[in-house]
Amino acid sequence: MAVKQRHLYESERNFRLLVEGITDYAIYLLDPEGHVTNWNKGAERIKGYKANEIVGKHFSAFYTPEERALDLPRRALEIARKEKHFIAEGWRVRKDGTRFFASVVIDPIYEKRKLVGFAKITRDITERQISLSELSKSESQFKTLVEGVTDYALYMLDPTGIVSNWNAGGVRIKGYSADEIVGQHFSRFYTPADQAAGRPARALKTARETGHYEEEGWRVRKDGSFFWASVVIDSIYNDAGQLLGFAKITRDISERKEAQEKLMAMQRQLAESQKFDALGQLTGGIAHDFNNLLMIISGSIHMIRKEVTGEKAVKALQSIEGASQRAASLTRQLLTFARRQSVQPQSIALSERVGVLRDMLKSGLGSTVSLTFDVADDIWNIIVDPNELETALVNLVVNARDAMPEGGSVIVSAKNIPEKAQVAISVEDAGVGIPDDIATKVFDPFFTTKAVGKGTGLGLSQVHGFAHQAGGTVQLRSVLGEGTAITMFLPKASTQPTVDREQVFLKGSGTVLLVEDNPEVAAASTGLLEQLGYHVRWAADAPAALAELEKDGIDIVFSDIVMPGKMDGIGLAQTIRKKNPNIPILLVTGYSSSAKDIGSQFAILHKPFQLHELSRELQKLA
Repeated sequence: MAVKQRHLYESERNFRLLVEGITDYAIYLLDPEGHVTNWNKGAERIKGYKANEIVGKHFSAFYTPEERALDLPRRALEIARKEKHFIAEGWRVRKDGTRFFASVVIDPIYEKRKLVGFAKITRDITERQISLSELSKSESQFKTLVEGVTDYALYMLDPTGIVSNWNAGGVRIKGYSADEIVGQHFSRFYTPADQAAGRPARALKTARETGHYEEEGWRVRKDGSFFWASVVIDSIYNDAGQLLGFAKITRDISERKEAQEKLMAMQRQLAESQKFDALGQLTGGIAHDFNNLLMIISGSIHMIRKEVTGEKAVKALQSIEGASQRAASLTRQLLTFARRQSVQPQSIALSERVGVLRDMLKSGLGSTVSLTFDVADDIWNIIVDPNELETALVNLVVNARDAMPEGGSVIVSAKNIPEKAQVAISVEDAGVGIPDDIATKVFDPFFTTKAVGKGTGLGLSQVHGFAHQAGGTVQLRSVLGEGTAITMFLPKASTQPTVDREQVFLKGSGTVLLVEDNPEVAAASTGLLEQLGYHVRWAADAPAALAELEKDGIDIVFSDIVMPGKMDGIGLAQTIRKKNPNIPILLVTGYSSSAKDIGSQFAILHKPFQLHELSRELQKLA
């Protein structure tokens, strides 16, 4: 018995030493009325009272005046007695009057079913409370920030994609209020096509598997309008690795997309311009030599025609002449597209010009294609090169015919555009149409969708070049399976139409000084001039020509523009004009970039020319 009592005594002693030695917790006892009956070191450290200062005092001294006024100490003991336990957190007061935030536990102590007091444990959790307060403040500030952002739609989705909250940016960008959208699936922001393709589900799947999803695409507002959106979806997990949902950020970048598209359009225009320039340089480089070759062929045909009598030989000569003219036409079309062709714009009556072409166009379409004209008599006059206009119309009508292999209807129409002071000339077919990926290429030179040998690929390029060189534009509208319409917008004329002079082919007389560095071209040109009745003296370059002029006896100067040496044909003509302003001068060129700068100073004839064209220009100089 003595041993048992000694063990009990030692156990109680050890427990008392343990309790009294604890410094992180205030552990003390209260009598049934709430007076302190003992005190440990933790209580002394936390509350500032020594044992002799507080034992016997009521524990309400630790409460704030506000809580004492509410009778909280008494009610705490009453709850502990009734509920066998009391737990609370709140502000408490130290001896020096400072406050700390405390975690409090009060347990009633019974002995033989009689309440003998209360065990009270208090812990200073001020630092934790401050941290929680700062965290709460931070969360509140963050929530305020998120809810106040208007440039971004910031919201949460649950794991299935249901919207769980909504900010002001979501209201502004997507048009839904929080009441309208919270609880709805986020797929309603997608276009019907994207919904049908399962894009919303794939977005969440990617975010779930990789933690992140990002894309740009069309989205739909509440009112049904579309906007181009930048979308980011991030998956949110708790510490246990459980998916809580998704954070979604959406930004309306429609303006940025529009700006990018404009920039790309400008870059395409620059590339187009550079392409035209490169094509123009290439075309100009070969056009002179090519037209010189055609000049030799054309001139030689005129020279040998009177010598040929056999039927087969005449047909062969006609074939050669036709091929030469087609080759010359191809070169002109290429130059027109590259905007390097020297044109002679004039005011023309469109209705009359179309009327002249009517029969010719109808006869070339075949029996399966009907051609309808819708050109009002009061259509405005336009300023264009008439030959280039006719070529453009022929190209458009032929293309329209070829787009309808089973036949159909072609409509040529023209109407005034008052707001732009332009006339719109359209050629519309009911053919197969043009796919979008091809529509951007149809005006490129040598691009054709026709079978090999069925087209040169220069028809629409000539139309494009003609319209722009005339100061207008060209526009294409096409729907697959329904047809294509190509419209030229050409400037309205402010003057009356030019009346063509009657072509009179008369024999000439006098001596022509022919200035041409190519002997074969010179021989062909000499033959044509002699057929017209002129005597010809030939000079190979500008110095030789000036020397011939010193001999007198020259009635007309007929000079090529492009020549070797320091002085070209234009320089020669200007020098002659200064010395002898009365002598007629006719310039000729296969192609020269400087020819377009001459203006009306000198008459220009383009190679390869026909006999009647040479006759007409020489008559004008007479």
